[in-house]
Amino acid sequence: MRRTRNAKIVATLGPASSDKDTVRQLFMAGVDVFRLNFSHGSADDHRARFAILRELEQETGRPIGILADLQGPKLRVGTFSNGTVTLLEGEAFRLDLDPAPGNTLRAGMPHPEIFAALVPGAELLLDDGKLRLVVERCGADFAETRVAVGGKLSERKGVNIPGVVLPITALTAKDRLDLALALEEGADWIALSFVQRPEDVAEARALIGDRAAIVSKLEKPAAIDRLDEIVALSDAIMVARGDLGVEMPAERVPAIQKRIIRSCRRAGKPVIVATQMLESMINSPVPTRAEASDVATAIYDGADAVMLSAESASGQFPVEAVKMMDRIIEQVEGDPQYRQLIDASHTTARPGGDVAEAVCCAMRRAVSLLQAAAIVCYTSSGHTSLRAARERPESPVLSLTPNITTARRLALVWGVHSVHIEDVSDVSQMTEIAAEIARREHFAQSGQTIVAIAGMPFGTPGTTNLMRIATV
Repeated sequence: MRRTRNAKIVATLGPASSDKDTVRQLFMAGVDVFRLNFSHGSADDHRARFAILRELEQETGRPIGILADLQGPKLRVGTFSNGTVTLLEGEAFRLDLDPAPGNTLRAGMPHPEIFAALVPGAELLLDDGKLRLVVERCGADFAETRVAVGGKLSERKGVNIPGVVLPITALTAKDRLDLALALEEGADWIALSFVQRPEDVAEARALIGDRAAIVSKLEKPAAIDRLDEIVALSDAIMVARGDLGVEMPAERVPAIQKRIIRSCRRAGKPVIVATQMLESMINSPVPTRAEASDVATAIYDGADAVMLSAESASGQFPVEAVKMMDRIIEQVEGDPQYRQLIDASHTTARPGGDVAEAVCCAMRRAVSLLQAAAIVCYTSSGHTSLRAARERPESPVLSLTPNITTARRLALVWGVHSVHIEDVSDVSQMTEIAAEIARREHFAQSGQTIVAIAGMPFGTPGTTNLMRIATV
């Protein structure tokens, strides 16, 4: 079950991919982490998916990561008397708290927090940015706007307010219920939507503790303004290009994507690139060339993972989409220019770093000089393997851990092949087990060199302080 690539694949389960046979096919095709989208489906639906994934994990003997993606606040306009209205450019349009059905002159918007944050000149984007309103006058319960870009507007369409930090939490009452379910079922990662500021991550951390790792979804311009702070508080980041592309000009998104990836790589935090990666494969067995290039760009930039959403959740070709993404990644990573770009973008540890940074920097150099077949990390918390992956070494990272939770979380991390083992008591035993598993998992053959790193004393999180070179 060894993957022959470094970047990972995250795939969303949904109506097209929730039966046991399809889930198994997706895993065999290359999925490393399965995403459960709590914007859709019932509690029973999600429980059934958890059960299928854990059963598959037992059958295959491979740790499988599960990412529970919380919906977050959904800001929407209210209803209309006729279901749909047409807003014309230049006309006035009022938004207010009145729940009465709207018309071409006004509509309800049941979000007082939006009115509290609006100022004259602010823009409101409706229906994924298809319509644009400019605020001329506003108060605590209304906004008089002018239509800048018109069109048809149906009821309950989404509202985005670019450039405005809204005074709302990233966790709604629904999210808290979904979070409780996800933690009860043993989710490895919790994806937090609508992150605007570091405080949103801190609030989620207070609820989650160490029961799961947090993926902060960056989909608001306000979050980009405080990018490094949010990265520092998160366990991983998702470049959620859907809403991000609504709230800012589309031409800015590629540069921001690269900026987020660089920030995560500096910090040694996994980063997922998501949204519309193989969008046409919802209805087609092959992607567009532009989509293939989009996936490839994320891999060339050094992203830890790329993600499928509707392609695998509700599309007609979920398994084909995973296979295509797997082939694109392998093609990119086989390109000699890929290693050149990864090396050129490597962020070296600065003076004043800790012992773990020094050991992993030395590991990277040793692997290159010795042409080692594999790096073997012994880790309890996952810290050692994360530090090793941050270096983007030339050889694959075989991560050995006695903690199944750690093994599952590391399924998301670039280059890491995670194996759940019994505990280790000393360096000699670690080296012996490392050599045995490297051979068993087809990472190394007899006579080849491996580089092992660990923390002493064993089982103490955050103490990467040992490197040992051994022959298989």
